[in-house]
Amino acid sequence: MLGVESRMKGRGLGMRNLLGILGFFCLWITAQAQMKIPPETVQQWASEFSVQLRDFTVKYSGSLLLQKKLKDVESIIKIVEVDGDDLVKDYSDEIERMLGSKMKSVKRLAESAEDADLYHEFNASLEFDYYNSMLINTVDEDGNNVELGGEFPLEENEHFNNLLVNTQQSDIQVPTNVYNKDPNILNAIYNSEALNDVFIGNFQKDPTLTWQYFGSSTGFFRIYPGIKWTPDSNGVAAFDCRNRNWYIQAATSPKDIIIMVDISGSMKGLKMTIAKHTINTILDTLGENDFVNVIAYTDYVRYVEPCFKGTLVQADLDNREHFKQLVENLHVKGEAKIKNAMKESFKILNEARANGQGSMCNQAIMLITDGAMEDFESVFEEFNWPERRVRVFTYLIGREMTFAQNTKWIACNNKGYYTHISTLADVQENVMEYLHVLSRPMVINHDHDIIWTEAYMDTVLPNTKELFTTKAQSLLLMTSVAMPVFSKKKETLSHGILLGVVGSDIPLMEVMKLAPRYMLGAHGYAFLITNNGYILAHPDLRPLYKDGKKLKPKPNYNSVDLSEVEWEDTEEKLRTAMVKGETGSISLNIRASVDKGKRPLYLTNDYFYTNIDETPFSFGMVLTRGHGRLMFVGNVSVEEGLHDLTSPDLSIASEWTYCETDIDPGHRKYTQLQAAIRYLLGKEPDLECDEVLLQQTLFDAVVTAPLEAYWNALMLNDRLEPGVETAFLGTRAGLMRIMRYAGVESRVAKRFLTPADKDNLFTIDHFPLWYRLAVENTPGSFYYFPINDKGVKFMVATTAVTVSSGGKTAMAGAIGVQFSLDWLEKRFWAIAKQPSDTDCSNIEGVCPLSCEAVDLNCFLVDNNGFIMLSKERSEVGRFFGEVDGSVMASLIKMGMYKKVSLFDYQAMCKNNHHHSSSARPLLSPFYSIAALLRWLFSNALMFLLDFNLCGLWHSDYFVDAKAGYHTSHKQKKVEPLQPCDTAYPGFMYDSSVREANSLIKCGRCQKMFVVQQIPDSNLVLVVTQADCDCSRQYGSILLEPKEIKYIATVKCNRMKSQKVRRRPESCHAYHPKEDAKECGGAAAMFPSLALCSASLLVWSLLLRWT
Repeated sequence: MLGVESRMKGRGLGMRNLLGILGFFCLWITAQAQMKIPPETVQQWASEFSVQLRDFTVKYSGSLLLQKKLKDVESIIKIVEVDGDDLVKDYSDEIERMLGSKMKSVKRLAESAEDADLYHEFNASLEFDYYNSMLINTVDEDGNNVELGGEFPLEENEHFNNLLVNTQQSDIQVPTNVYNKDPNILNAIYNSEALNDVFIGNFQKDPTLTWQYFGSSTGFFRIYPGIKWTPDSNGVAAFDCRNRNWYIQAATSPKDIIIMVDISGSMKGLKMTIAKHTINTILDTLGENDFVNVIAYTDYVRYVEPCFKGTLVQADLDNREHFKQLVENLHVKGEAKIKNAMKESFKILNEARANGQGSMCNQAIMLITDGAMEDFESVFEEFNWPERRVRVFTYLIGREMTFAQNTKWIACNNKGYYTHISTLADVQENVMEYLHVLSRPMVINHDHDIIWTEAYMDTVLPNTKELFTTKAQSLLLMTSVAMPVFSKKKETLSHGILLGVVGSDIPLMEVMKLAPRYMLGAHGYAFLITNNGYILAHPDLRPLYKDGKKLKPKPNYNSVDLSEVEWEDTEEKLRTAMVKGETGSISLNIRASVDKGKRPLYLTNDYFYTNIDETPFSFGMVLTRGHGRLMFVGNVSVEEGLHDLTSPDLSIASEWTYCETDIDPGHRKYTQLQAAIRYLLGKEPDLECDEVLLQQTLFDAVVTAPLEAYWNALMLNDRLEPGVETAFLGTRAGLMRIMRYAGVESRVAKRFLTPADKDNLFTIDHFPLWYRLAVENTPGSFYYFPINDKGVKFMVATTAVTVSSGGKTAMAGAIGVQFSLDWLEKRFWAIAKQPSDTDCSNIEGVCPLSCEAVDLNCFLVDNNGFIMLSKERSEVGRFFGEVDGSVMASLIKMGMYKKVSLFDYQAMCKNNHHHSSSARPLLSPFYSIAALLRWLFSNALMFLLDFNLCGLWHSDYFVDAKAGYHTSHKQKKVEPLQPCDTAYPGFMYDSSVREANSLIKCGRCQKMFVVQQIPDSNLVLVVTQADCDCSRQYGSILLEPKEIKYIATVKCNRMKSQKVRRRPESCHAYHPKEDAKECGGAAAMFPSLALCSASLLVWSLLLRWT
């Protein structure tokens, strides 16, 4: 037995040894079977392709000819260094002059409006027909003009965005919820007729003026030039000028506001709906110079945002919208005890004042409640009397009047105002009362402060949506200059009566035109910020986002801080200096990006900045070190230059200002090129033109003229290669020449360099993409990149041309050629294939090698990692790391590509938070029936409670009482995207690493790849083994942005952090002659008590049932 066992053990041992040998042999066979791609073959392909690519691009672009012509003129040109300090002063002076002119126009309007009121006696029975902008040019069934309508001539006007306007007359817009024949309205409209002549006179003095207007405290809006006002889809004119930022800022000084809302059990149902709408309406009256907090109280004090406990936060758009979302989720419970909440509110305001925080001007508490039963006189004695620095405004919610006297007493004894809000329709008018109270000290003192608003997008005008798609995003915005209008009558002086606000709009695009692009260079730019550090204009500001197929304004588009765009200013030195209104300069090394953020660039930028006098704005300007600071100046005769300027292939930047065509209406019909030519010919001597820019444009036209003949000769004498489509060039003066080698029918790139192709043209916002890429590349060496234009793929090659003088070299422009993907494929696949009779004796590895082989993948990849060519056309234009993560990861590890971290603080992300109400369970079989009944009854009840008999009696329209209001009983559509911060990677090729090859271990196989730089280009050739799948071991490397998630404490600190800001210079919080006895009264509407009681009883039963 022992012998048998030993024999068995020996056999087992022998089998194991045999298996081990077999396993080793298998591994050896696998390793030996590994494909070897010969690097020398790939290198040969890269060299051959480089020659063909360069010959092609040089020939069809004409780059060598242009460089030679520039060399020929070096003796007659001079290179100058742009002085940023002088330039920023010149530009800011121009902006000051322009804005100063607008301020003078507004002052004339204010004086005229006050004088008209001074000499007018109120007439309660006044009958007066005026042009109502909703009714003009409207006829009834019999063909007669409707009342307050009439014939009102309208003509299309290019100066007013091609709208139909009447420049000889203003007209009146009245909100639907305001009775258009109320005696107060009629008297005020009659008075404001005096403004017509001033409007017209202003426009004649300053033809660059746009909209001028007067917003009355009674609610109407007089606008010049007159327009036809279009109501919304419900036939409602919801626009109320008194809600607009320019009105509110002009009517009041900066303010600190604490909103106190009662959320006790008695506020259930409709009362809470009205209260929430009241809070939202108050928030809408605040701006970025104001500070706010919201406290909800029952028997304890609750901050709506716990993060803001005990402090005030800036009432910018972000914070206001944040409060609105939180208020929406308030629920009623418990018993109301106002005393502790009132103490907390006074403490916040007192501490802010003591510590120099907040607005350091007006302070107020807004009390929203359905009743005040406690004795809180002791609170006022402790915190507010006798100085009464904090005004208290009270809003009594609901029909019940039991506690009206208490609530009014609070307001009257704290220099505030009491209002009774019983319906949603009452909210707007009643909330606005507090603004008139806060304006009293300013009105009594007759302090006409001129205010400037933050940037905003006017969505009221009819063609705003069209503007979204045709203008540079950052320049869609405007600012308004406004001034309050007071009653000068001595008998009402102590009442401090605000008549309204006059103002005018200034498109920021017109302001930024005063900082010409040609002086700033390819990567230079100008920008404006407010006293709060928010951006007015900046080429990197993106106020719109795409929601499906629609472009919409971002919720926080006008509260983007300078530090969120110039994010390399980590210590905020630039921001702080500009906010403080200082003059100076600073240099920053920055990571910029072009091509929609895909292509990172390392630049050194010099920033120059100064303040704009008599405004809260600061102006900044950027020059890029190196080529951005140097420009050449040439000189030719007008006659010689004009000959070449009229070439059919030549154009100039249509959005730049070579000549000011907007001053004289007769000049508006000219394009910039037409205006420049007429000025140079002496046909329009009155045109105001930029002499320096015109001289440089003439010189560029002469120097580049030979290219026209060269390109035409290629067309006529040479057999054009199929696939070459367009040659082009551009100069710093905004001049372009374009040669279409192929007709529009046969061209692949049909949109390239057409007016719709904004990315590749000179615009007011930027130089063309191909120009910006060329100047960052070695002059004379072509930069190649793919373009995917809505699925149409094509290639662009571009190179910079230079001029030298006096030991300095300046960029003169860029020149290039656009060609099809077909051409690239045809040329490359012909080279990347060894013939079958290749001598393979000295080649170690696969021979003959062919990119057409199924086990081989070949790619052309640019310096930022984007695929120029692949076997799969769908991969062209995509990031290489998405297609082959294993090879890209190896190239990054080897240092051939370097990762660049980029950030976007204006991103929009999907909102992952869901409202619990959206998934309410089915509680019983009767739930849906009960819900339906509740819906039907609630709508009927809302109609009865919102129904204003007086409004119906006086109104020309019968409109839905809820139209135009934020009604939270109606289910809201939740926006799928919300503002967020994101981080995303970019990649840059290190040209010092010319070649690389390696093996990647991927489970059971090893993947070989070879990478070779294509000489004299920004491309690399990547050849990889196709039959070894590494996707399990290596995921794709994506360029997708990732949201930066902040932990709760960091998020809280970011939200409430107070950045450096400059307070407005004026403050009007107190005047000894103010008559504080005018502190409000009860609402004028008293519906049937039985109706209300019965309605609310059924309402409460339905709420309990459902």
